[in-house]
Amino acid sequence: MRTVGVEEELLLVDARGFAAPVAPLALADAPPEGDGPAVSAEIQQEMLETQTPPQTSMTTLLADIVAGRELADRLALRHGARAVALAMSPRRLRPHATPDPRYDRMMERYGLTARGTLVCGCHVHVGIASREEGVAVLDRIRTWLPVLLALTANSPFAGGVDTGHASYRFVVWHQWQSAGPTDVFGSVEAYDLFERILVDTGVILDKGMLYLDARLSHKQPTIEIRVADVCLDARDTVVLAALVRALVETGAQQWRAGVPPVPLPSAALRLAEWQAALTGTTGGLPHPESGVAGTAADAVTALLAHTAPELERAGDLAMVRRGLARILRTGGGAGRQRAAFARRGRMRDVVEAAVAATHEQSEDDDGDDADVA
Repeated sequence: MRTVGVEEELLLVDARGFAAPVAPLALADAPPEGDGPAVSAEIQQEMLETQTPPQTSMTTLLADIVAGRELADRLALRHGARAVALAMSPRRLRPHATPDPRYDRMMERYGLTARGTLVCGCHVHVGIASREEGVAVLDRIRTWLPVLLALTANSPFAGGVDTGHASYRFVVWHQWQSAGPTDVFGSVEAYDLFERILVDTGVILDKGMLYLDARLSHKQPTIEIRVADVCLDARDTVVLAALVRALVETGAQQWRAGVPPVPLPSAALRLAEWQAALTGTTGGLPHPESGVAGTAADAVTALLAHTAPELERAGDLAMVRRGLARILRTGGGAGRQRAAFARRGRMRDVVEAAVAATHEQSEDDDGDDADVA
């Protein structure tokens, strides 16, 4: 069974719901790293990142995600703040850069793109047997990544207004030069050449700034899926992780069986991602296998059908079906944020509801939801 680890970027907010630059103070109180979740700094002081250990059980992974959120929240609370799983701040903010030589270079070189960007994503790492397998998987999962973005969209508000997008984080994040999908590589040599060409342009500092939707990790033997917003509900994060692992395993099996990747160009995938970011699960979305216009609901059904054999083998199929039904019913994080705002028209209510949702779930307890077929 492939291991899965999750990194969640969490927003830090004060009692009024405004972003609070307390990460350096919070991290000064952090306990030494042990066997459980860890917490670390991010580019802005209004953020913390949590990292789970690699796990094979989704039940254990959920417990680690919850524990990571609780750790970040406990550290923030000591300084009058809360840790909340929002992909962007619904309220106006002025980010404060984290003191760090590398971040200093980015702030000086990339202007407002670096200074003004405060977005929170979710990165899923899945173990791979080799770089050859990893590149083959990248080639075969790329058309499914817009569906993952639609399912995790959790940033409809920014700067005090409704952006009209389900994931405005996608729009802001893609100001970075190298963010986005890739074409089919075909080999490790082609992947390495792609990385080298981009770094050699001098436009980015190093390989760490290859902000691709999916990439090979440079630090561990994993493939890293980076397309998702941080999920409001920890259970949705586990649904994402289970789907990613099933996509990776399915892609690896297709590679071994000689099944070629779907040859959609990256430009078409960027359009699909843009649509996913605009309407989430409630609107249109090109079909992941044909690229032809369709609905997000149909794309989700196709994703489930594509991954169902591996989800069942891992014991995750029932949980994912319930989770997808919940996301489609509520609209996910974006839908829940808009529902909170609709009650009284106050952004503060959105943040308060998000804080509660970030920390309310500790187990997959939504058995009353009908499954996605």
